Amino acid sequence: MAGTQEGASHGGGGLRVRNPQDGAAGLFLLAVAAFALWQGADLPLGTLRSMGAGMLPTSLAVLVGLFGFILVVLAFLEDGPALERWNLRGPIFILGSVIVFALLIRTAGLAIAGPVAMLVSCFASDEVRWKEAVIFSVCMTAFCILLFKVMLSLPIPVFTLF
Repeated sequence: MAGTQEGASHGGGGLRVRNPQDGAAGLFLLAVAAFALWQGADLPLGTLRSMGAGMLPTSLAVLVGLFGFILVVLAFLEDGPALERWNLRGPIFILGSVIVFALLIRTAGLAIAGPVAMLVSCFASDEVRWKEAVIFSVCMTAFCILLFKVMLSLPIPVFTLF
């Protein structure tokens, strides 16, 4: 009898988050979707035949929100790992790489801003292999220059002097 009462007091029939990581990720995606919908509210949607400036961002925000909602629902239905302590190293260096890119793109050009930003982002992990990171960043920057400057003819500075 004691085992039955103990199980009843813990089971209670109420909703319980069984997968906190998915629940937190789902709530984050819902927040991102809400922010995107709010920021794009003034953009015209247009129609499927004549899409407006708001069609793509609104569609993507709805999809992100849908996936976030699914994750939140699944967090109540499936068991999963608990939330772990957050390490700020990754987000700080990833955000830092975006800031470095923004500061360098006009003053130094894509040929400098691309590799530097990618190498700054490598500090987000302690498992980086620097030789491969340098090769990858140079190859990706060359690809971006070819794509954006040569093929699409976008007015992106490739190399400028300070």
